[in-house]
Amino acid sequence: MAMSRRIIITIDGPAGSGKTSVAKILAKKLNIAYLDTGAMYRGVALILGNLPEDSNKLEEILSSLKFDLVYDGEDFSLAMNNKILGDEIRSEEIGFVASRIAKEPIVRKYLTSQQREIARKYSIVAEGRDMGTVVFKDADFKFFLTASPQIRAKRRFEQLRKMGLDPDYDKILKDIEKRDKQDSSREIAPLKPAEDALIIDTSNLNILEVVDKMLKTIEG
Repeated sequence: MAMSRRIIITIDGPAGSGKTSVAKILAKKLNIAYLDTGAMYRGVALILGNLPEDSNKLEEILSSLKFDLVYDGEDFSLAMNNKILGDEIRSEEIGFVASRIAKEPIVRKYLTSQQREIARKYSIVAEGRDMGTVVFKDADFKFFLTASPQIRAKRRFEQLRKMGLDPDYDKILKDIEKRDKQDSSREIAPLKPAEDALIIDTSNLNILEVVDKMLKTIEG
């Protein structure tokens, strides 16, 4: 299915809810770009490590980072300063740094502007934690995915194993519960569904069933 006009679709939800896999498939079925905004925060986290105490230094670092989508003839990939972001940003440690820096107004403001700039150029499925509530309040369609912490920990466990790592399920579960609390309780753009979002519990649904629900909503 190809869209005849520029369109913005948002998918928000906690870590492990399935939003990344769903967003990729949905974008491909609609023949539009997939924007992983969490990867943008992870990219910044990779560069920063820890937040500089000097806010001017932080602003200088942020202004040196430019994000865009790169099309290879089949798929869109997220690039930071013309370098495609890959597995180097997918560690649990980078995830925690990303969650921490997401509390910083200057970081959110800069990345929000980058996300909106990308959306001015492409039809997108934007996946993250505040896409429907903050970044794209006027999105054409909004979805919020959720699942139990145990289900999400199991998914993350399997994902890391496929990456050749040796994950610890109990640690992943504990990390997810800590991350949920951190993301939902922050003052700036807390994790929550937009009022006009369709909430989908993915605990007992496979990826294609979730995508099918979304397509039915989009196609009317």
